[in-house]
Amino acid sequence: MIKRLLVCIMLFLAAGLIPAASAFAKVTAKASLHDMVGQMLLVGFRGMEVTPESPVMRDIMQYNVGGVILFDYDVALKSKERNIRDRAQVKALTASLQQAARMPLFIAIDQEGGRVARLKAAHGFPATPSAAVLGNGTVEATRKAGETVGRMLAEVGVNWDYAPVLDVNVNPDCPVIGKLGRSFSADPKVVAEHGAAFAEGLNAHGVIACLKHFPGHGSSAADSHLGVTDITSTWSFKELSPFKTVLEQGARNGLRTAVMTGHLFNARLDAEYPATLSRSIIGGILREQMRYDGVVITDDMQMKAIADAYGLEEAVERAIHAGADMLLFGNNISYDADIVPKVTRIILRLVDTKRISRQRVQRSYERIQSLKAGMQ
Repeated sequence: MIKRLLVCIMLFLAAGLIPAASAFAKVTAKASLHDMVGQMLLVGFRGMEVTPESPVMRDIMQYNVGGVILFDYDVALKSKERNIRDRAQVKALTASLQQAARMPLFIAIDQEGGRVARLKAAHGFPATPSAAVLGNGTVEATRKAGETVGRMLAEVGVNWDYAPVLDVNVNPDCPVIGKLGRSFSADPKVVAEHGAAFAEGLNAHGVIACLKHFPGHGSSAADSHLGVTDITSTWSFKELSPFKTVLEQGARNGLRTAVMTGHLFNARLDAEYPATLSRSIIGGILREQMRYDGVVITDDMQMKAIADAYGLEEAVERAIHAGADMLLFGNNISYDADIVPKVTRIILRLVDTKRISRQRVQRSYERIQSLKAGMQ
């Protein structure tokens, strides 16, 4: 029923028959607090196929999770048996997940190109160039690369790509950006031009883009998968420039994007918390200064930069207070089949004790539904 309502709303919005605010107010009015909280969660899971007994099916049907993320490698098990075997299998898997959902699911993946690609040639998918390679070419070639990735993802039912990377290649020796060829350039202008083009290519096939890792990971000397990444002495304001440019351009051109935060500590921006948990960085810089009111999703909350430094409840509370709309639990660095029920209970308890307001949850829900309304 809610799926059909969203489709109708999308058609009415396109025709200009109802304003967006009132349209999504109607959807919100039909959602319980439990359902709204579920939409704020995006989770990884194990399995090439799913059955009614799969934990992820419970998460979708009972907890109404907003989305799932696919991986080709299980880090905790050190196994290539995760979610991806070949085209037919991925397409069948995503169809099964969507069929179980009461609201359309985000089905996400990290498909940047180059070394960061979950759908690999070994699985029968075409290889695509890294951002570093694309940044040395034309903007039009980058747009076409985005279209290639977008077409490939859409064909197998993936609707959200965690790309493009808008990190500026300040430190070529950065172990997770520069060394892996994930940045388009050391020039913020080039990063913005190619990032926008890649996002446009994804959008051309109905795939949402995700700009990452706000406020900029390219100057770091450490990996936030492994611990707190301090960029206080290396980061500069030029690293915000690609995000500002692409978001402003997207607002003018109807580019469908979200923003992913990095688990990055910068004492000059927030003396206490990393970006994912920082109201100064998400609420202050991204929301207020850049006037961005779209979906903000965290990087994986199970990365050690967050998981080893904060308890689960504190991390969840602070991320939501900071301004994050969706919390990503990849369930890959570490695996917890019950992470969705646990986090759902935490958020409901935070609302019940008035540490988070229902209105705050509702605002995130509205942003999420607005982004989903354009999904094909």
